[in-house]
Amino acid sequence: MKNGKFGFGIVGCGVIGPTHANGIVANSDVAELIAVADVDESKAKKMAEDFKCNLYYRDYRDLLKNKDIDIVNICTPSGLHGEVVIEAAKAGKHVIVEKPLEVTLKKCDAAINACRKNNVKMAVIFQRRTFESSKILKKAIEDKRLGKMILGDAYLKYYRSPEYYKSAGWRATWELDGGGALMNQGIHGIDLINWLMGGISSVYAYCETKARDIKVEDTAVVLVRYKNGALGVIEGTTSIFPGLATRFEISGDKGTVVMEEQSFIKWEIQGETEKPDIGKKEKVGGSSDPKAITNVGHAAQIRDMIEAIKNNREPLVNGEEGKKAVKVILAIYESSRRKKEVKISEE
Repeated sequence: MKNGKFGFGIVGCGVIGPTHANGIVANSDVAELIAVADVDESKAKKMAEDFKCNLYYRDYRDLLKNKDIDIVNICTPSGLHGEVVIEAAKAGKHVIVEKPLEVTLKKCDAAINACRKNNVKMAVIFQRRTFESSKILKKAIEDKRLGKMILGDAYLKYYRSPEYYKSAGWRATWELDGGGALMNQGIHGIDLINWLMGGISSVYAYCETKARDIKVEDTAVVLVRYKNGALGVIEGTTSIFPGLATRFEISGDKGTVVMEEQSFIKWEIQGETEKPDIGKKEKVGGSSDPKAITNVGHAAQIRDMIEAIKNNREPLVNGEEGKKAVKVILAIYESSRRKKEVKISEE
């Protein structure tokens, strides 16, 4: 710690790096950005200047040697997350990892185990879980106010231009992006619907490349069976214009809730006259422009990590929780390849 505040370092100064930096700034009463690192020195230098942290490195291992840094935010290409997690854990640093945790279950497990072995905490960014609307809906489902669960649908329709995919060599590759529209963009909504509904038990999927010159999917449709017996649909794409607000439709035999971004646009439950006061709040952003993602959820998870360290508890979305969405998406890819239903194990 430095000056009574938790010191942060950011590894990766690309598109999402500034969102993490702004989340740290939003917690300036308890957090301070100490240094950043990127293999592209010009990006690291610019971000350090933009956020007035003065220190920047080309090699993240040099950042890890900084004794003023307590927590490392990992914003590298997805397939490099695990490597940085493991090195940070060995250096005694807590880690906040941008989604996805990693692109394979083996790499996810290695990262989780490294943090456990070195007694450091890990949080995975799934900021939609922090939104008040998400928490209200989750509790309503758990309290069985919607009755027996029947359907849980997620519509995750993004737009990413051909130029976006050409902007960085790691994008839309199996090795470093882990997939396409689902693993990069749709994963936020997949995590949320999986969390809200209490877990997905099986998937039957079609993953195709419809519009972009890439080797991974830009469009997917998934039939879902949940552990609670409900059915559902997940639609994910980056190939439609314009991108649309993410939409979640949850229905039981006693009620239906429809949520767009953070706002409830329908809340109808038998016998209830009062509705949650969650109207048009700040948009999550990012459906059409990845740079438009709000930092509110990131700020909330950063503060949650600080509180988790102070109180020696697990972060809101720890490594095991962060792994769940990756597991679902990998099952979706397997289903599409094998053209059959794939069950998702409990392990």
